[in-house]
Amino acid sequence: MDRTQLVEATRENAADNGDGPGPTADEVERVLDSVFGTVEHPGSIAEALSRGEEVVLGSFGRFRPDGGTAAFRPGKALTEFLHGETG
Repeated sequence: MDRTQLVEATRENAADNGDGPGPTADEVERVLDSVFGTVEHPGSIAEALSRGEEVVLGSFGRFRPDGGTAAFRPGKALTEFLHGETG
């Protein structure tokens, strides 16, 4: 899945999971850029990691700084989903 496909899938999921119209592709793209960053601007996750903070995203998983890089540990819900253990 490339960036464009991720934006569209996220927009569709948000529209399907809410009342009324969902966000536009531009709105989703701005949020993803704010969270994950771009080449020009670090996102919220990168900024927190650079301060030595761990970023916990509920049952999805956690990012932590690891010697100048980022380490990701998937959460229980993500792991169970990928193993086909959820309904």
